Amino acid sequence: QVQLVESGGGLVQAGGSLGLSCAASGRTFSSYGMGWFRQAPGKERKLVAAINWRTGYTYYEDSVKGRFTISRDNAKNTVYLQMNSLKPEDTAVYYCATSSRGVPRAWNEYDYWGQGTQVTVSS
Repeated sequence: QVQLVESGGGLVQAGGSLGLSCAASGRTFSSYGMGWFRQAPGKERKLVAAINWRTGYTYYEDSVKGRFTISRDNAKNTVYLQMNSLKPEDTAVYYCATSSRGVPRAWNEYDYWGQGTQVTVSS
């Protein structure tokens, strides 16, 4: 069992920055992929960034490339998502999730999920 606890998020003006954290506990996940998803009202949950915990390989969805950065701290068992140059269309609930299958793109290939944190970007 893996427990994921997210923190960060909130309200920011367009062009601003926010950072999210996802602290993991429970069984070792050194071979897992960690992903950040987001879901806006009426839309599907979509992967925006992911990282392979062991290799450091990263993935970014096209709309966030150059603006978002995913990173990890092995000692703290924590994954971060730094979001810069935020846009109103980034508004969503953000979830972290872990997968035993590396860094898949599909949400249903992730095994454990955090509770979600709201990010709101005002124009």
